[in-house]
Amino acid sequence: MRPEDRLVHRVLRTFGRRTTAALPPPLPAVSEKAHPVHAIRYPLYDDLKLLQEDSRRDAERGLRTQRHRAHYLTLAAISALVLSLCFLFARGRGFSSCGGGGAHEDYAAEVCPQTGAIAPVRHGALLDALEAEYAMDAFRLKAYESLGGAIRVPTIAYDDLKPPGQDERWEIFGELHAYLETRFPLVHANLRKTHVNKFALVYHWQGSDESLKPALLTAHQDVVPVEPTTLDKWLQPPFSGHFDGEYIWGRGSCDDKPGLVGTLTAVEELLQAGFKPTRTIVLAYGIDEERGGISGATAIRDYLLSTYGEYAFSILVDEGGGYSVTDDVIMSTPGVAEKGKFDVRFEISAPGGHSSIPPEHTSIGMLAAMIKQLEDNPHVPSLNRSGIYYQQLQCRAAHDPDLPSHFRALIRRSHKSDKALHELEAYLADTDRLYGPLAGTTQAVDVVRGGVKTNALPERAEVIVNHRLSIHSSIAELQARIASVAAPVAARFGLALDAFGRTVIAGAGEEAGAMRIEDAWGTALEPAPLTPMGESGPFRLLSGTIVGVLGASNRTGYDKKTFIAPSMSTGNTDTKHYWKLTKHIFRYGHINNGDSFNGGHTINEALRGEGFIEAIRFFTWTILNVDESPLLE
Repeated sequence: MRPEDRLVHRVLRTFGRRTTAALPPPLPAVSEKAHPVHAIRYPLYDDLKLLQEDSRRDAERGLRTQRHRAHYLTLAAISALVLSLCFLFARGRGFSSCGGGGAHEDYAAEVCPQTGAIAPVRHGALLDALEAEYAMDAFRLKAYESLGGAIRVPTIAYDDLKPPGQDERWEIFGELHAYLETRFPLVHANLRKTHVNKFALVYHWQGSDESLKPALLTAHQDVVPVEPTTLDKWLQPPFSGHFDGEYIWGRGSCDDKPGLVGTLTAVEELLQAGFKPTRTIVLAYGIDEERGGISGATAIRDYLLSTYGEYAFSILVDEGGGYSVTDDVIMSTPGVAEKGKFDVRFEISAPGGHSSIPPEHTSIGMLAAMIKQLEDNPHVPSLNRSGIYYQQLQCRAAHDPDLPSHFRALIRRSHKSDKALHELEAYLADTDRLYGPLAGTTQAVDVVRGGVKTNALPERAEVIVNHRLSIHSSIAELQARIASVAAPVAARFGLALDAFGRTVIAGAGEEAGAMRIEDAWGTALEPAPLTPMGESGPFRLLSGTIVGVLGASNRTGYDKKTFIAPSMSTGNTDTKHYWKLTKHIFRYGHINNGDSFNGGHTINEALRGEGFIEAIRFFTWTILNVDESPLLE
C-alpha cells in the first residue's frame, strides 16, 4: 500500500468510516473537467497529489511562487484540523486515538475493570521491615526448611479412612501438629488453638475491634498418596522435603502445604514484629481435602458456624488460583466459582446362569452399550457471557498484549456479536483442550464392575460416571438429561428403567432385567455460589492486594503490569463446605504457575523456593490489608 493510501485509511478509521472501494490510482494530472468537484471522493488525497505535483514543477523551475506557499499553508491547515479532530474524537467513546488506544481503554474498562495496588498505610513501616527481612538469605532458608519439615510428615488422606479415632492412620497428623508447635512457637503461645474432630485445626487471633467481621484463611494438612511403582522416577524422595538450592521437593510442596506453612509463617513473623490485629483473624486447616473434606472441612464448618454464626466472616481465602508471568504482563486468576460434582452409578441386572447357554446380551454387554451411548452423546460446551470463563477471556483480550491478535479480535467481537460468539466457540473447541471442562458439564467413565467367574453369567454390572457440572447447570437438570440419554438403551434391551427414584420405563418382570441409575455415594454437589466481583469490597481488596504484592516484588521479571482475571475451579476444594460462612470466598494461593516443577498429584512434585517466599509475602500483605481496609465489613 502506498504511503498516501495508508494515511487515507488512517484518517478514515479515525472518523469511524470504512473504505468501500479501492483508492484511486496515481493521477498524472487532475482537472475539474475530468473529475468534477462533487465527484472527488478523497479531497485530502487529491490535495496531497496536487501539492506533490506543484512542488515538483516549482523545484524544476527554481521558483518560490506564492501558489506554492499557499498550497503549503493549506496543507498545514488541513493537517492541523485533522489532528485536532482526531484528538477530540479519540476522547469520545467508540473511537481509536491517533496511534493510541482510546477505544481499547473504554473496552477494557467495560469488560474487565481493574483495581489499583492496595498497600497498608497504618502498618506501612511494619510491612517495609518485614519485606526487608523476607529478602534476607537467613529468613529464606528458614522458611524453606519450615516447608520441608512439614513435607517430611506424610499426612496422606486415604479414600478408605474410617473416622478419626477409629483408624490409626490418622495418628500421623498428631506428628505434624507437634512439628508445627516447635516451628511456630509464637503462634501457639498467642493464638487460641482448637482441635476439631481430633486432627483438624482452628486458630483464633483476637482483634481489638469486635464490631469488625473476622477474616478467615484456610488450607489443608493432607496430601495424596504416592504410587509405589513410581518411586524410582522421583528425582528426590517424595517425602524428603529436600531443598536443592532452587526447589523444595516432595508430596505436598505444591498442594497444599505452602498454604498451611505460609500462613503460619506470616502470622509468626507478624507476632515477632509486635503486630496486634484490629480485626480478628481465624486460621482453619482441614485434614482430608483430598478425599472431599468428609472428616475435616465438615467438622470445621460446623464448629465455625456454632462459634461465629452464619455469614460471620468478612472474607475467606483458600487454596486455588495463582498467577502466570509472561513476556509483557502478569495475569492473576483468583477463583470465584467452582463447578458442581455428581457421581452417577448405572447398574444393570439380568438373570444369571451357565455361560454355555448365554442370552443374546449379558448384563456386561448391555452396560457396554450404555457406556457407548453416554460417550456418543457428550455434553456440548458453550460460552455464556455471564460465565466466569468468558469473563476471563474478555480480561485477557483487554489486558494481555501477548494474546494473538486474531484471537483477541474474535473475543472482542463476541462481546456484542452472537455470530462472533459461535465462531469463538468453534475456535476454542479446535485449539484448547480445556474449553470443554471450562465451558460446560463434563462426564468421565471411571469405574466398571461386573462378573465373578468366566463360566457364570453376570447377574449384575455397574459403571460409575463422574460429572462436573457447569456453573450454569444444576443436579436436577443433569438428572433429567441422564435419564433421557439412558432411556433408548433400556428400551432397546427391554429393561425396566428407574432413574433417581423415578420409574421411567416399567419392567416386564425380573426375567427381562432392569437398569437403575442413582447417586453413587450420596454426595451430589451443586455448583458453588458465585463470589461477588466488580465493585464488591472484598473482591477489590483481594485484587488490589495481589497487584500491590506483585508490584513490590524484587524478583527478576516481575517489573510489568499485573491484571486480575477471575477464574473457576474444575475440581472442588474444602470451600464447598464453607458456603454459609461468607459470601466472599476466594480460592487463591498466590503461586506462580512457573514455580511448580511438575505440578501436584504427580511424580516430582516440587516448588521453587522463591515462589514460596512470594506466597508468604501475599499472606502478610493480606493480613495487614484486611486489618485496616474499609472495604470489608
